[in-house]
Amino acid sequence: MRVFEVVTIPNQRLKSETTEQSANDYRSSTAEGSLVGVEIKENRVSDAEFEEMKQFVFEYLAASVEKEEEGGRMRWYPWHSAEYRHNHILNVVELSEEIARKEGADVDVTRVAALFHDVAKLETDQELHAEAGARVAREYLESRSDYPESFIKQVCRAIEHHSYQGDLTDLALETQCLIEADLLDKVGANGTALMLLRMGYEARTHMDADEMVDRVLERGYDAASRVQSGTAEGIAHQRLKRVKWFSEWLEDEIAALGDE
Repeated sequence: MRVFEVVTIPNQRLKSETTEQSANDYRSSTAEGSLVGVEIKENRVSDAEFEEMKQFVFEYLAASVEKEEEGGRMRWYPWHSAEYRHNHILNVVELSEEIARKEGADVDVTRVAALFHDVAKLETDQELHAEAGARVAREYLESRSDYPESFIKQVCRAIEHHSYQGDLTDLALETQCLIEADLLDKVGANGTALMLLRMGYEARTHMDADEMVDRVLERGYDAASRVQSGTAEGIAHQRLKRVKWFSEWLEDEIAALGDE
């Protein structure tokens, strides 16, 4: 059975993309002077196929760690283990799907790019992992199913640019969704838990907890300043609020912190 998805295309995106897409992909109408677009497209990635991709990515990450001599630079930090990296990837998949759906991006492109965005993180340098991840994604997609080249290109483009530090509005909407999700996973309760875990790794006491939480807040403010979509902005502010509450609770409950 062929499954189709109907997606409402925001006006701005419709105007910019109709020059790149076939006119047959869009149906538009004018209501009180405003242009409304609807895209009707076939879902390209089934749930079963996506589950297979998840398994492949985890096995690839695990194999990358095993290849490092004596564990290498990545093994000893929990957040650089295969288990943490895979969990981070799944978080980014969930966040990016939510943003993509609400902002009118191509959900299949976004979620597949999110799934592969850090697949090469544990086997190459930080500045090279995006390009390496795009190569892994292309090899996988070309070998597993009859995905159209246009789809593969969009996925790989998003992966290649997910470390971009400039204005997110310069990028394709799917890439923007991926970057926003990647930023957001580092803040909020999840980001706080990871920073507190780092305290244990560094053998620091709970008296330093406020410093670690302040770092999460800084990341949160940075993320909130970079994201562009209304959906991502809402998530960023919600997560910042949670960290602020936790910071206040720490100060209230740890006597020495309140004396500083």
